[in-house]
This record gives sequence, structure tokens and C-alpha cells, in this order.
Amino acid sequence: MVLNRNKIIKCLGIVFFFFVAIVYIKFFTSDTNFEKKELYVEIPTGSKYQDVEKILSPLVKNMSDFEFIAKRRSYPENVRAGRFLIKSGMSAFQLVSALRRNVPVKLAFNNQERLENLCERLSSQIEPNSKKLMNTFRDSVFLQKNGFNKESVFAMFLANTYEVYWDISAEKFRTKMLDEYNSFWTKDRIAKATALNLTPVQVITIASIVHKESVKKSERPTIAGVYLNRFVKGMPLQADPTVIYALKMRDNNFDQVIKRVLYNDLFIKSPYNTYINIGLPPGPISMPDVDAIDAVLNPKKHDYLYFCASVEKFGYHIFAATYEQHQVNAKKYADWLNLQGTKR
Repeated sequence: MVLNRNKIIKCLGIVFFFFVAIVYIKFFTSDTNFEKKELYVEIPTGSKYQDVEKILSPLVKNMSDFEFIAKRRSYPENVRAGRFLIKSGMSAFQLVSALRRNVPVKLAFNNQERLENLCERLSSQIEPNSKKLMNTFRDSVFLQKNGFNKESVFAMFLANTYEVYWDISAEKFRTKMLDEYNSFWTKDRIAKATALNLTPVQVITIASIVHKESVKKSERPTIAGVYLNRFVKGMPLQADPTVIYALKMRDNNFDQVIKRVLYNDLFIKSPYNTYINIGLPPGPISMPDVDAIDAVLNPKKHDYLYFCASVEKFGYHIFAATYEQHQVNAKKYADWLNLQGTKR
């Protein structure tokens, strides 16, 4: 009788050992099937457990082990959308834990020329697609409530890096951008814009031209001063970047590179052409950086009304107070372009 009891205890011990071993394997041994050190998994909004399995199947070594752990940790009933970091060598237990930690995205954008380009850039970094983003940003109720229109709403987006969750909705992202815009326009900046008789959107529109004219921070306040002098006098801004923007819009091709504005280009019919229209274009022609915006808010005071690219100091410009002097400077630049064979 004692012998039988010892045998039973021994058998139970062996069964328990194997049970522990199986549980240990399922819980704590590596269950990943990829070579990279780590990667991100994106689970779309509204996903079910079956959808998660399809996403993970190429990355997980043993899906039955994963499912065993997932069910015991109530994951199928609590699937979360988002962006999740998984690392090579993770066990099934660790994988389930990782799928509960939504990792923020460091979303960055700059140098965009129009809202369509921005939406494409954003949709490559967060869940909402470009069409959804575009419709949300151009929602008529939102525009009217916040003093924007379809062209000027582009001014709301300030080039920077922002931390958001991948599954953020288009509406919540729009709210975040509006909050960032309102925070940027401090009392000091608003006071400076008011002193120039400009609205924040007008400041950013001029800054977008300054941004396109020069990458040299040291001369941006001088360029801003030229455009403000012309604006105050009621003169056309005659900004080449606005003509280039109009040409790209006409051709529906913002990937083309235009290095030279030709005489006939100056007459293109477009509200963005500041050679034939007095005042500012309907909205920004690019996404200016903060330096360009502050250059407009803190312009250099001078009598210059003209400028053109310098052929002696490349990347910089020569300024003139009279049209006669500007003609001399402009001819030097045109002659230099002809020598380089630059036709467009």
C-alpha cells in the first residue's frame, strides 16, 4: 500500500515537472521570429484578436504558445489599437505585455509646400490617411470657427517635432495643431504683428516667401524688411517664389525644380502671382520655420525696395533702394545665369 502511494506521488511529481516545464516554455522562452533587434507593430483602430494574429504571424515563432498566454491574460477581449515595440527574443508572455504599451510617435514635418504634401507626410507617420486628414483640416465649420479658410489653414501647422500616439484621430491631431499654433502666438508675437498691421496668418504668409528666398538666417530680417516696405507702399511684392508656386500649381507638379523664373512666367494668371496681384497671396507658399516667422516680426528697418541674388557671395543677396540700382544688380545675375546655361 505504501509502495503504491510512493509510486503515485512519484508519477504526480513527474507530471507536475512536465507541466511546469511546458508552462515555463510557453511563458518565458523566446517566441519571436525576426532578425532585427526590435521593431514596431501597428494595430489599426477597431482590430479584433484575429486581426492581431494575422499581423503577428510572420513575427512569432509559435502562435499556439502566444494564443495560450494571450487567452490566460484576457488579451483577446482587450485588444488595443496603436504602435507597439517588440524586441527579438521576447517570450509569449512579454509579447502580450508589449501589446498593452502604446508607444508614442516622434512626428516631424517641415519644408512642406502645401497642405496636400503635409497630409501625405503625416499619413506616413500616423494612422489617419491623407484623405481623412485633408477633409478634417478643411472642414468648413472648423475653418469658420477659427478664422481660417482653405488656403490659409496651412499657416496653422508649425514646422517642428511633436509626440503623438500613432492611432490619434484626425480630429484630435487637428486640435493638437491648433493648440500648438495658439501657444506659439504669444502676447509678445501678437503685439509685434499688430504693430505691423498684420494678422498672424499674414505674418506666416510673408514668412513663407522669406523662407523660400533665403536659407541665410542673418539676411532674412533684411528680406522681410523689403517685402514689408513694398506692402506698406501698396507696391506688388514681385516675389519670384510666388511665381514658382503658381507654375507648380498650374502644372499640378510640386516635385519639379524651377531654378529660373522667365519673363513670360511673370504674367501667369494666378492669385499666387505677386507680380500681377497687389497684396499677399491667398495663403502661405511653404511651411516657414520659426526663424523666418520671427524675421518678419523683427524686420530690419531700411529703405530697400529691391534685391536679387549675389554673384559674388553665393547664397546671399544684393539690396537696392532704387529701381535703377536694382537693374544693374539684376543684369549681373542674369548674365551669370546665362553663362551657367541655366534656362529654367
